[in-house]
Amino acid sequence: MARKLRYRRDDTLAPKLSHETPLQKFAGAPWIVVALLLAAVAWLVWRAFYYQEEGDPVGSAMLAFERQNSLTVFSSRFEVVAESEDTRGVLGVPVLRSRQATIVPASVEYRLDLSGMDRQDFDWDPEAETLTVSLPQIQTTRPNIDEGAARTFTEGTWVTRDASADLARNNSQQAERRASAFARNPEILALARQAARQAVRQNLTVPLQIAGYDEAVVNVRFADEG
Repeated sequence: MARKLRYRRDDTLAPKLSHETPLQKFAGAPWIVVALLLAAVAWLVWRAFYYQEEGDPVGSAMLAFERQNSLTVFSSRFEVVAESEDTRGVLGVPVLRSRQATIVPASVEYRLDLSGMDRQDFDWDPEAETLTVSLPQIQTTRPNIDEGAARTFTEGTWVTRDASADLARNNSQQAERRASAFARNPEILALARQAARQAVRQNLTVPLQIAGYDEAVVNVRFADEG
């Protein structure tokens, strides 16, 4: 005998509807906010400590020179020999003859006057990241004669006080002239120029790095060089 299947109203199949509230739907939103905040903080740290905006290399170099105005690049210390003779006479007849030789230490400084340099003295090649600087002529200071350390040799049977003073004064003047001439010796000037090139390169490296050119090359020449 066949049985009849009875279905209750509660047994009918019906789709289940989801009733999520807006709060449940966006439960993961705080994590997104945290991720965005972390990304913003990372960008600010990179911008403050690692990012370097490329600036004007010529302007940076000129600013570095303006702050120094004058740059001492080399100093030379040497000894010069000065000789003088003195003759004293009576009624036009030379009676007393004396001679004095002095070996005196001297020192000279070699400086660059950077105050007169302008943009025409700087040539920037952006492709090669090379800065070429044309320097003015090196200037030498007045020789510093260390008369306190001088060694003096005097010859003469009788050297009067006036004769001794004249000999010392003449030797001092002569020592200064000879020191100035020695300071302009081509070999000494070549050493001073080499020191100037090295000093300028070192002084411009940091400003260029601050401007964002870590691999920049600085070529230094003098205005009278081809």
